[in-house]
Amino acid sequence: MGYDEPGRSGQPEPTSAVPAVGVDAVVDDPDNNGEPGRDRFGVYVVWETLLLLGFAALVYLLWQEDPAALRGAGLRALIVAVVGIGLLALAAGLSLRTAAANLAIGPVAVAAGLHFAEQGDRGLLVGVGTAAAVAALGGLLLGLLVVVLHVPGWAASLGGAAGVIVYIEQRSAPVLVQADYDPRSSAGQLFVGFAAIAVFGGLFGAVGPVRRLVGRFRPVADPARRRGAAAAVVVTGGYVCSTVLAMLAGALIASADGAVTPSAGLDWTLLAVGAALLAGTSAFGLRGGVFGTLLTAGAIGLFLAYAQARGWTVSRWAVGGAVLVAGLLVTRLVETYGRPAPAATVLPAPPSPPVDATNGGGWTVARPEPVGDWPPVLPAQPTGSPADPWGTRRWETGPRTWEDAEDR
Repeated sequence: MGYDEPGRSGQPEPTSAVPAVGVDAVVDDPDNNGEPGRDRFGVYVVWETLLLLGFAALVYLLWQEDPAALRGAGLRALIVAVVGIGLLALAAGLSLRTAAANLAIGPVAVAAGLHFAEQGDRGLLVGVGTAAAVAALGGLLLGLLVVVLHVPGWAASLGGAAGVIVYIEQRSAPVLVQADYDPRSSAGQLFVGFAAIAVFGGLFGAVGPVRRLVGRFRPVADPARRRGAAAAVVVTGGYVCSTVLAMLAGALIASADGAVTPSAGLDWTLLAVGAALLAGTSAFGLRGGVFGTLLTAGAIGLFLAYAQARGWTVSRWAVGGAVLVAGLLVTRLVETYGRPAPAATVLPAPPSPPVDATNGGGWTVARPEPVGDWPPVLPAQPTGSPADPWGTRRWETGPRTWEDAEDR
């Protein structure tokens, strides 16, 4: 039997460097070049510590500038604003974790605010329940579009955003909120609910199998390659949940402001995506922290309150752009120091000797190479006459021993 190709002679193939870890420790599925090993979470501890320090610094600055903003009615209004931003950041972060960004969350929030402003006087069931049902249906259709055609989520959601903006543009003047509900009266309950969703969601997403399942849509080989039924279900569910969260944020912000101005809402999308990235969620999907969303939403709300106290005119586009740029730097930080640590590898095996097909498939012995002239055994003798070993010794001056014996 000849030796034609590796693996066809019945002999083991030379093994390349194989990670010495099990399949259960693989971040993504190994059939598509997934990274072996467990994610390192030290980078999230460091980054979220820095976010906490920044949050504390903004609290101090706001207290020095306007102490009334951190107590009483000012604190309740600040909490509602933080919860609204946080819900949008949660919506963006959830879609980013599934590696299918939902860019329609800003327009959805504005559309939901307009609907709540117009229908809020008919009760929460109509003002919020109907909007939630429409948002869930829209998220479902958007998710099916992404997974059936297997197209980038940002592109499909941008098309969905265009459809929502058409609905928004049917109004040309600000709409006053008709509902009597004031979210500032229940600011504490709203903050506890938002914090619970953010923190427990982050902890749940930190579990290895859950994280791998949620981020399965993340491309690890060919981006156009389908990632399976599990990835399709997760992405579709992510679109439904993120769209509903955006709707709730829009209704909350509208009820707190008392009026809604028709706008495209893409500035809210920019701010939400930037906040999610700054919180530690990777722009490539899969990876994310635990307390980052809570701290980032609080920091942004504090900064906007501080800017208002200082009399600054701050554009939401400017804040969102700055946060997005900083979030991209955090993504590089997370992807560099959060990926699995290098694992021990098995050295490649030595190559197998060839098989001689003319010898019945047996192993052949390497033939020796031809050798040149052999060197002489004895050294070359001088050409002159050799000395007679029985002749007169050159160095003796006295008589020989046997000659003395004969003379006597």
